[in-house]
Amino acid sequence: MRKWILVLWPSFLVAALAEAIFFTVIDPQELYLFGQPVYYSPLTTYSIGFLGFWLVCAASSLTTIFLQRPAQELNRPSHPH
Repeated sequence: MRKWILVLWPSFLVAALAEAIFFTVIDPQELYLFGQPVYYSPLTTYSIGFLGFWLVCAASSLTTIFLQRPAQELNRPSHPH
């Protein structure tokens, strides 16, 4: 449970900051996706954007935790011979 908190809480905070910066510069009504204008409401666009930023930030945090594992854990045999 502790690892999930170490991943999700910081990624939530960074995603909130990234969304605030992104949507300060970009108007959600002027977004295009695959060459087509986005017809969602601003609230829906903000929500999808936040979840996207959160997913990317969580993947970054998970990668950090994965790479932080000690060598003994990585080199331990998966099954006894």
